[in-house]
Amino acid sequence: MGTTTGAGRLAGTTALVTGASSGIGAATAQALHAEGATVVAVARREDRLRDLAERLGERLVPVTADLVEADAATRAVDAAIGATGRLDVLVNNAGVMLLGPVVDGSLDDQLRMLEINTAALLRLTHAALPHLLRAAADPLRSVADLVNVSSLGGRRASEGSAAYALTKFGLGGYSESLRQEVTERHVRVGLVEPGATETELRTHLSPDLQRKQAARYEQVQLLLAEDVADAITWMVTRPRHVAVNEVLVRPTEQKS
Repeated sequence: MGTTTGAGRLAGTTALVTGASSGIGAATAQALHAEGATVVAVARREDRLRDLAERLGERLVPVTADLVEADAATRAVDAAIGATGRLDVLVNNAGVMLLGPVVDGSLDDQLRMLEINTAALLRLTHAALPHLLRAAADPLRSVADLVNVSSLGGRRASEGSAAYALTKFGLGGYSESLRQEVTERHVRVGLVEPGATETELRTHLSPDLQRKQAARYEQVQLLLAEDVADAITWMVTRPRHVAVNEVLVRPTEQKS
């Protein structure tokens, strides 16, 4: 359990980040690591996690897991506790965006979004909360953080995104209700809602939708994954008495 700590605002803490093999997850893992946290990076792609571990070195704990599997959440949290004996920050970032119509659309795609974007998040949060509550009672920081990565699609529904909106609108309600449940015990619950971002999530779309998205944002400088990671890092490094519960971040040129 004796992992060397780094310098920074999160020195001595442990953060667990899902979907950490690319995009916002990888950028967040790197940002929290730079703040001194030991980072448990969870994702399906072992080769990507290995690359991340080689790049960041000490204090990066890779965990290869498919969060659809019922025991994956417990294994991920156990890896954090096994590495350092504590868990201070959970970033629920893993998710998929499989857009399409409800009428004649793919029910398999819709159910897959529910399984990854919602059920897996519920399992991870349930497994992590006892440890977050314990960390919040520890004098090291006397606070713990849970950040759920949502989307602008959790505020604004559009045609062809019904099931995705179901997962993201629901995440907003879940996060606020959980916040009320644990905030007096100093576990801060935050929601980050990125607008158009240059990540692999866009490649989940059909070729036709990818072309339409590219045309829609042709004149927009998209967010980078690092921009969203900056927002997450800012949320979890506020003083104990400051809880940032919701951040909507989108490109300056994105109108809707």
